[in-house]
Amino acid sequence: MNIEELTIKEAREIARLFGSEPTQSSNPYEMGAVYLIRTVTMIDTGKLVRVTEHELVLTDAAWIVDTGRFADAVKKAEFSEVEPFPDGEVIIGRGAVIDAVKITKSPRSQK
Repeated sequence: MNIEELTIKEAREIARLFGSEPTQSSNPYEMGAVYLIRTVTMIDTGKLVRVTEHELVLTDAAWIVDTGRFADAVKKAEFSEVEPFPDGEVIIGRGAVIDAVKITKSPRSQK
């Protein structure tokens, strides 16, 4: 067998043998969506642009110092105290994530 001549079906069969069957998505996140992400130490918001094995990468990100009433904050994407990150990417370790929820917008004004 010449590995250069494998069909997709044959490659999938080999992958299945080694327990690494390809899937549509290896994570539940939606690229381009805006998330509120609670970690073990803080809350961040931002637009999800990339998911790696160990990190989430956001743009238009902010540290949410105080959400105010949490249910209202998630519903309206309005927060009591906001500290925006500088423009660019912010990387969050996936091991620190407690939960994540899509929100309608990411705040960019300091409050």
